[in-house]
Amino acid sequence: MFKINNFYDNPNIEIKEEKGPFKVLEYQKNLSVDKNFAMSEYFSSKMQIRKRQLACDLSISPVTSQTGAMQWMVGDVELTSGIKGIGDFFSKSIKGSVTKESAVKPEYRGSGRVILEPTYKHIILIDLAEWNNSIVLEDGYFLACTSNLKQKIKTRTNISSSLMGNEGMFNLKLEGDGILALESPIAKDDLIEIELENDQIKIDGSYAIAWSDSLDFSVKKASKSLVSSAMTEEGFVNVYTGSGKILLAPLDYKEK
Repeated sequence: MFKINNFYDNPNIEIKEEKGPFKVLEYQKNLSVDKNFAMSEYFSSKMQIRKRQLACDLSISPVTSQTGAMQWMVGDVELTSGIKGIGDFFSKSIKGSVTKESAVKPEYRGSGRVILEPTYKHIILIDLAEWNNSIVLEDGYFLACTSNLKQKIKTRTNISSSLMGNEGMFNLKLEGDGILALESPIAKDDLIEIELENDQIKIDGSYAIAWSDSLDFSVKKASKSLVSSAMTEEGFVNVYTGSGKILLAPLDYKEK
């Protein structure tokens, strides 16, 4: 048996969101700040620049996390690689090499608790039931998920233009009925959710951080004419076509 004191009930820690086995914890202030940095910490807190952690309750569901994300765990926790054989190992190694995600992600089972490392980024929880049980992620956003979700590779339909547009050819896709945790430099309240119904959106840059697997994603010239593209200084754009949803960042988050 175990009991965790001064954590979930800490007045300085607010539970910002809760879904499935996950709780998003946010530290309201840095109470241990050095006096030389007190002013910067104060204004950082006012601008929502705060440390956050993801707490995982394994009694609700087994959890898979990004490699190296665990800070501490307590109680009945069994840690495995999530590898189910040599074939599964090679499959996940290939996925990791093309999606820039870690090939082997730790899987935690049992009835204990796993707490991931604190981050200044925003932690966003997504119920895949609201995304028709399938979602595609921009590289670097995966933090954790319920272990029942299947991880696959999503290949872009237009490979040649993907290379010309300086975009990768592959993305991580998750399928199933479960919860996904994203680690995002953009706050959830700043994200724009766009729903398409047999329509199309063109985005100049990698502003989409997640999108429905039902959407056809390709990279194309902004204009049909190369001369027109050169005249307008617009090159290639990301094109999403069909029916589904997109999470769109309004800021150039890669420069944050």
